[in-house]
Amino acid sequence: MTETLVRPLVESDEARWRELFTAYGVFYETDFSDEVLERVWALLVAAGSGIDGLVAERDGAVVGIAHYRSHPDTFSGGRDWFLDDLFVDPTARGTGAGRALIEHIAELSAGTGGSLRWITAADNHTAQALYDKVATRTSWVMYETRR
Repeated sequence: MTETLVRPLVESDEARWRELFTAYGVFYETDFSDEVLERVWALLVAAGSGIDGLVAERDGAVVGIAHYRSHPDTFSGGRDWFLDDLFVDPTARGTGAGRALIEHIAELSAGTGGSLRWITAADNHTAQALYDKVATRTSWVMYETRR
């Protein structure tokens, strides 16, 4: 059985990252401009930018990406972790790549005094089937302002 390898995103992942992140945008009906892709990529590969990236590999091919960040937590005095983006190539769904990415970030967050959180669209039932297995669904309601 093929194992999923999770590792930090590196410069040589840029082309595949762009494919997967663009597909993620399409899934959420967002058309990322080249300028946005360049800015996000620059953040992901810059040390100390506040956001980090991971890839999931199967048989040497990158099949998934995750972007996450950590920040001080006012409820615990520790560190909170937030999974910003998670996307697995549709051909690799059900292989454990998404779970492996989440579990890797959960391991990074272990012992830091906070929790790992993320959001998803209310109608993203496929993702929620996994999320319900690896985390506790909350009752929080999210708000945002448009800029």
